Amino acid sequence: MIEVAGRFHPASATEFTGVDLFESRSAADGRGMTLKMAHRLLGTTGVRVRLIPGDLFSALSSSANSLERIDLVVVSARLDPRSLAKAWFYVPRLLHEESQVFQEKSLPGGGAQIRLVGCEEIEALAAVARGQRAA
Repeated sequence: MIEVAGRFHPASATEFTGVDLFESRSAADGRGMTLKMAHRLLGTTGVRVRLIPGDLFSALSSSANSLERIDLVVVSARLDPRSLAKAWFYVPRLLHEESQVFQEKSLPGGGAQIRLVGCEEIEALAAVARGQRAA
């Protein structure tokens, strides 16, 4: 993603925020890298990197107010569904009018599919996370 962004914007104007379990991964979460390794690897790109350890809900609940105007959000299929369901509450406040949100879905046989998540769906998911009925 950083490489693609570099085709359109200088590294100095690009920010990357990543949420991951890092050292808290269990065997069921699959292989990953340590927070230190991720910083070292991404630090070579020249972009401003912010890595937030933890599950998505915990990470966003502690940092959503400092994250704003995100252009691109990519939601991995590997996320814990319960954490993701609660995390949608924070997503609308991260976005602006031209933001794009993509969600990955695992397919039978090991493949994956990525789809664009529309504004109305994001608002509906946020409403469910707030405990409200989606309109």
